[in-house]
Amino acid sequence: MQATADSSQFAFSSSTQAGELSQRITELGEWFHNLDLHGVKTAPNHFLGDFPNVKWQRISPEIPARLDGATVLDIGCNGGFYSIEMKRRGAQRVLGIDVEDRYLNQARFAAATLGLEIEFEKRSVYTVDEIPGQFDFVFFMGVFYHLRYPLFALDRVIKKVGGKLLFQTMIRGSEKVRPWADNYPFWTKEIFHDPDFPAMYFIEKKYSDDPTNWWIPNCAAVEGMLRSCGLKMVAHPESETWICVPGEVKRNGQYIHELEWNGLL
Repeated sequence: MQATADSSQFAFSSSTQAGELSQRITELGEWFHNLDLHGVKTAPNHFLGDFPNVKWQRISPEIPARLDGATVLDIGCNGGFYSIEMKRRGAQRVLGIDVEDRYLNQARFAAATLGLEIEFEKRSVYTVDEIPGQFDFVFFMGVFYHLRYPLFALDRVIKKVGGKLLFQTMIRGSEKVRPWADNYPFWTKEIFHDPDFPAMYFIEKKYSDDPTNWWIPNCAAVEGMLRSCGLKMVAHPESETWICVPGEVKRNGQYIHELEWNGLL
């Protein structure tokens, strides 16, 4: 079910004391997005610095300064940073989805505090294709490596991309990308010892104290998976982020995961 920010519950007037705002921010739990809410930061001591603004500064030049009439889907919206930035650029509709109630409550609070009309909905990425219609901009930032079934999720995400997909994932291993052959003989094994060969690292227990860090790809694996889903990469504004547009996302009129389910891939 969709929900917009309830200004009567969350909004603060310009005369609200910073101390009161800080208290409300603290009551909403630990924040992962460091937002600036009328001069009060939500995560000023973030271990990644001013996150995710440090990434946004490199990504934002690739997005038009004015988005009048545009629609935006923010998958794994967390505290709402990207949803807020796109709404500030004039997007007509912004929908943020997440599975964590804490993040959704933070995002609703932040949007209402800033006086921005943004929709937030509790929804898994695995059901994202059930959302009606497509979007001009789809953000899929910082979610991929938290998924047990990452490629399955990406195959569903592409069904919502009407314009551009902004994709970001943690990268580990080699960041080099170079050409590889379309096929190799069965007894060819040496390529799997090459650190540049596309690879995903499986985390059985925890990485960075987080049990949801499941699959962490190297750079070549990211680009290979994006291509395999029928996406065309048009920009790589920072080391972990790619901007893509739909290429051949369908084959014989069906999406790739549909073909696989029907034994036709």
